[in-house]
Amino acid sequence: MRAEYEREFREFVDTQSPALLRVAYLLSGDVHLAQDLVQSALAACARRWHRIRDRDQPFAYVRKALYRSQYNAWRTRARRPESVVAAPPEHDTERDHAEDVATRRDLLADLARLPYRQRLIVVLRYYEDRPEAEVAAVLGISTGGVRSQAARGIANLRRLRAASENRTEAFR
Repeated sequence: MRAEYEREFREFVDTQSPALLRVAYLLSGDVHLAQDLVQSALAACARRWHRIRDRDQPFAYVRKALYRSQYNAWRTRARRPESVVAAPPEHDTERDHAEDVATRRDLLADLARLPYRQRLIVVLRYYEDRPEAEVAAVLGISTGGVRSQAARGIANLRRLRAASENRTEAFR
């Protein structure tokens, strides 16, 4: 029976790793940290896969482990400057959308400039489309804290976008 669990877990990892990596990249702002984060979450879930696989949504369970792992790493790790990377992890695209790519690059750069907690909450609320109560439960904070951090994060993103657009206009 153990071989069956291992096979199922390998299939899960093969199919779900790209999605987990995209979320981890948005949370960490660094490709290498994102890869480490996904590996940590998957390693933690591999030990309990025989129980996780029987749940309705094993992806949601693993994603929650990813959030928790990043949140705990942030809380325990000393604050250090983050490096902004030029591009997100590669994904399949067949069309060339230069303007979309530029907008996405600018948004990711602005997202990386947010304070960590605001970035985490903005990603969970708006990229992952998680309800406030779920984000609060995942992070172990109040829903009011989620609301205020999300509002501050969005306000900071708007401020950063406006500053970026003003710099662009100055060079025209």
